[in-house]
Amino acid sequence: MAEQQLGVLKALDVAKTQLYHFTAIVIAGMGFFTDAYDLFCVSLVTKLGRLYYFNPLSEKPGSLPLMLRLRKKVYGITLIMMIVCSVASGLSFGNKAKGVMTTLCFFRFWLGFGIGGDYPLSATIMSEYANKKTRGAFIAAVFAMQGVGILAGGFVALAVSSIFDKKFPAPTYAVNRALSTPPQADYIWRIIVMFGALPAALTYYWRMKMPETARYTALVAKNIKQATQDMSKVLQVELEMEERAEDIVQDPRLNYGLFSKEFAKRHGLPPRMYLDLVLLDIAFYSQNLFQKDIFSAIGWIPKAATMNGIHEVFMIARAQTLIALCSTVPGYWFTVAFIDIMGRFAIQLMGFFMMTVFMFAIAFPYDHWIKPDNRIGFVVMYSLTFFFANFGPNATTFIVPAEIFPARLRSTCHGISAATGKAGAIVGAFGFLYAAQPQDKTKTDAGYPPGIGVKNSLIMLGVINFVGMLFTFLVPEPKGKSLEELSGETEVEK
Repeated sequence: MAEQQLGVLKALDVAKTQLYHFTAIVIAGMGFFTDAYDLFCVSLVTKLGRLYYFNPLSEKPGSLPLMLRLRKKVYGITLIMMIVCSVASGLSFGNKAKGVMTTLCFFRFWLGFGIGGDYPLSATIMSEYANKKTRGAFIAAVFAMQGVGILAGGFVALAVSSIFDKKFPAPTYAVNRALSTPPQADYIWRIIVMFGALPAALTYYWRMKMPETARYTALVAKNIKQATQDMSKVLQVELEMEERAEDIVQDPRLNYGLFSKEFAKRHGLPPRMYLDLVLLDIAFYSQNLFQKDIFSAIGWIPKAATMNGIHEVFMIARAQTLIALCSTVPGYWFTVAFIDIMGRFAIQLMGFFMMTVFMFAIAFPYDHWIKPDNRIGFVVMYSLTFFFANFGPNATTFIVPAEIFPARLRSTCHGISAATGKAGAIVGAFGFLYAAQPQDKTKTDAGYPPGIGVKNSLIMLGVINFVGMLFTFLVPEPKGKSLEELSGETEVEK
């Protein structure tokens, strides 16, 4: 048994960085930009309750019923579905609460299929185009488009809500409950949600023009000639075909299936990365989706009753955009800069450790941080948990699954990996909805039972981060290795 790497793949691994590598970042990254925009813009428009669940007898503005806030995201395969469903999400059957919410949930359910298909493909395409020296940085750069998408969602929400706030002034809820949310506010959330179709539409043409990656063409389709031709164009160098498909006899043991013993032996059952993804996404999505609730709890965002419906959207968007701009986005690009220097293991371990430290630092003295004079300190500490999530496990758990699996299973395994993470996100979102409710039942949101409070919920997230740090010791280090070396696909029989 000897090891040999196809010439075209060896050329890819040692190729200098080309313009096409950056083009691939844009093509794959714009899809991920759309993914992030669609995923996170919803947290900016959850004040639909003020429009469709208004109760003039309540001292608090209306809020979405519990079951409508527990929407799942499922996964599919097409970019066109993201475009259609982004637009359709902003439409509705009628103008009543039931019709609007049914439409929104239905189309965002199918939007999840489009996002689920694009998520692993973005990582796989970039990992198979990149050379082994800078592969981590290029995959991380694609993932960093998530931060740009989050920022875009915030900027769009700020712009739209600001325009509507000036065009349609309204009193606060405390002054006039009925008029505090003008009917024109209905257009705000529709515009924000539908805007997500634009970057996906711009990406579609270039996606269709991209050649298949050489690794898939050579190792899966067994068309070495086509792989060589495609990469000659991409890398702008003359590559000669050194092998014929019939000359390469692959070890039969490498044809293992997804649920085989050989797969379990090589990659774990379940793959070890999945455990970290579940733990990370419980904490990460809890923090992201409910940061507006946390900021309201500490008084950084004014109480809803002191604002009108449009201005409330503006204030939430402003808070989340500031967090993204100062901590979330820099975290992504720190990963891009250091991933191929420090390695995946070190960054993930450091990220989980720092997330644990800062989460405990704001959770245990929580009563101190919520005092008016200390709120800025709380926001800074809370922001640092986002920074180290992205300069840490949120990035590495996206990168590593795109590197350690064989070509024929890479996108499938990455998709399962992402879906497993989102299972953690569902647990986090569902759990935090209940857990963060006050222990005093007279202070809970309508329809919610008493919880353990924000303080204890933050302590729980800190514990989850610590457990994630321990599981990091099971994760392999792909730094500096070729994809075929990591997956064992270089093994051939002579």
